Amino acid sequence: MLASACSAPCGTPGRLCAPITSVTSAEPAAQPLPRPPMQAAPPKPAEPEVVVETFAVPPQDAPRPSGIMQVIPQPAGEAGDQPPYRIALLLPLHSDALGRAADALRAGFMAALERDRKGFEVTLVETSDQPQEVLAAYVAAQQQNDMIVGPLARSAVTALAGSQQVAKPTIALNHPDLRGEARLPPQLLVIGLSIEEEARQVAEWAAREHPSARALVVSGNSAWQKRIAGAISAQWQRLGLTARSQELNPLNGYLQDAELVALRARLQNEPAGVLFAALDPDQARQLRSALATPPLNEIPMYGTSSLNPGRSTILPGPEMDGVRLLDLPWLVQRDHPAVMVYPQPEPRGEARLGADMERIYALGIDAFRIAREIARQPKRRFQLDGVTGQLTVDFGQGPPWFERIEVPAEYRNGVPTPVR
Repeated sequence: MLASACSAPCGTPGRLCAPITSVTSAEPAAQPLPRPPMQAAPPKPAEPEVVVETFAVPPQDAPRPSGIMQVIPQPAGEAGDQPPYRIALLLPLHSDALGRAADALRAGFMAALERDRKGFEVTLVETSDQPQEVLAAYVAAQQQNDMIVGPLARSAVTALAGSQQVAKPTIALNHPDLRGEARLPPQLLVIGLSIEEEARQVAEWAAREHPSARALVVSGNSAWQKRIAGAISAQWQRLGLTARSQELNPLNGYLQDAELVALRARLQNEPAGVLFAALDPDQARQLRSALATPPLNEIPMYGTSSLNPGRSTILPGPEMDGVRLLDLPWLVQRDHPAVMVYPQPEPRGEARLGADMERIYALGIDAFRIAREIARQPKRRFQLDGVTGQLTVDFGQGPPWFERIEVPAEYRNGVPTPVR
């Protein structure tokens, strides 16, 4: 949520990784950050076996090639053009944990390539999620390509950010785990979906609508829920407001009646002006039902994309109506011009992709669109009306900077609907 924002499959189990949606990789160029401290390059690992597929113009109905490499020539009529701009798409398709997410991202990236394919050649580099293997594949791909898109695994992005190996434009699909004063290399742009940044945006939205309210942040006990709750509380307090927290302990994924009774009593004794729900959709529905009587039902509730299960699994009914959340245009704004022009991801068997995988698919679309803009003019600031949000990119003019603003939405008639 992958952002969506997201934790697992790219980092922490249970949500998409840091989503989908939303983070600055450094401060804007007006406030340059120091370069990362010099350190000795790590010893070069043994070269792993890397499977590579090259796509200049992949036909939509073509079967996925097998073998070490397949080069698909550019369409007839482009032979006299400039040599293609070469992009390596580095994905952990061999990973048990991340393979499904990597495949969804690959599909989104190729869907965007198919729409704006002229002048580009994409080489798909398949790896596991092991940082040393990914680093070795990255170094090899960098020698043969003009740009790298990837890695996807948080651990691999962290290893790359500290490796001093980034010599060409690189678009990382997750957020590194930076410690202390570490800074990103100037050629590394981070665009991964971030649930923490999404949570901060939700807090700012609620503060604009309820500028002096005291907040209660309710979360479950999973890692991704604690991350959302922590980011909301910190941002609320950063805005000079008061936030309290309540951590619940779901049993088999469902909130316990005794804890809900205790929460109702707390809200009656210690009223809150805003309620944040760092929960999954079923838990949020339970919480709303438990607070359905006056005056508790009058407390406005906000949350991140974790409250949206996606179109294929959303439940009808009024229980969630009025709940406000942020999510990607791809999930809540299907009539948006930037969303309508791209195909929906193909279902697996008879089932549609879940919401988290749809967010990763959307990230793949925007990854190619950002790569295309950087390839066309590598040193500039630009904005994109993306399928993952309103995107602002500053690249090639000092420290890279990225921002994603997601769509504010509200449940109406059981469906998350954009707030105009």
